[in-house]
Amino acid sequence: MIAKSSLACLVAALLLGSVPAVWAQGKKVNIKSTGETFDFYLGDELVTRYHIQKYPRPIFWPVNAPGGIPLTRNYPPPEGQANDHPHQKSAWFCHGDVIPEGINFKSPIKNVEGVDFWSEAKGHGKIDTPQVIKVDDKGPEYLVASHVWQTAEGKKIMDETRTIRLIDLGKSRMLVVEIDLVASVCPITFGDTKEGAFGIRINDVIHANPANKGKPAGKGKIQNAEGKIGEKDCWGQISAWCDYSGPIDGKEVGLAILADPKNPHASCWHVRGYGLMAANPFGRDKHARFPAVKGNNELVKLKKGEHYQMRYAMLLHTGDAISGDVAGAYKRFVELRGKE
Repeated sequence: MIAKSSLACLVAALLLGSVPAVWAQGKKVNIKSTGETFDFYLGDELVTRYHIQKYPRPIFWPVNAPGGIPLTRNYPPPEGQANDHPHQKSAWFCHGDVIPEGINFKSPIKNVEGVDFWSEAKGHGKIDTPQVIKVDDKGPEYLVASHVWQTAEGKKIMDETRTIRLIDLGKSRMLVVEIDLVASVCPITFGDTKEGAFGIRINDVIHANPANKGKPAGKGKIQNAEGKIGEKDCWGQISAWCDYSGPIDGKEVGLAILADPKNPHASCWHVRGYGLMAANPFGRDKHARFPAVKGNNELVKLKKGEHYQMRYAMLLHTGDAISGDVAGAYKRFVELRGKE
């Protein structure tokens, strides 16, 4: 395993601090390396920064709408904004119960059978980046990351290749994330928990909670592909996408997560008015209690050597789900499959 300091030097040396720019949809896309992060730009505007070392899992932070408006929670949260759920850092992919079958392992975390990559409770797992991240040269710009899922003690249980691409759609931006998990060490079972998997914590300015205990109602709106609005009608339901929008700095903006219809399992939405939104393909009826999969307790399992591939995107847009044309962007997302 490459030490973090060595990794930073190696990445910087290989990439010379910057990746050559390319054109995508008429705007120049550029990825710059700092050794600890990869920064995605459209022209001179930062869209997101992909952190690979500082946190227990890779995260995207900040995540900006057109005009540089911050869509996700700042970390640490600024004074006066919510500081609950400190593990919900901007945008990420992980799962709250990954069970390494055949390995003598006892989780130190309550209600978790395997390794908890979601929370930051004592004994949580870590998604490390021990290998160099590279930009792929097969056409439009890609960032390809090799990640290792491991226990708190540093024992590897699974490998992952994550491919990220920034696409300019004019009035919006799309970050496409392809995830290839491989049970390289042992058979893997993805436990039944609501705590997963492709998630974001929206900017606290546009949370969608009702007024409570003297606190004003949030100005945000949750909406899914079926037009359902609010936590009550969207939580635990299956939908092609889910969107969080509202006014930030005087401008209506939003962030949608898009789930590819060809993913092995449909995603239920673990979405909350306080600001969490996550696409979860692994939660079932018994523990996650997602209403859309009532009666289904069949867990996702991988034999040793098997792969599990998923494709998601974050759409960063102006307007709400309707005026921001999330449905149109989703159609484009599906059409782009295999052409990336």
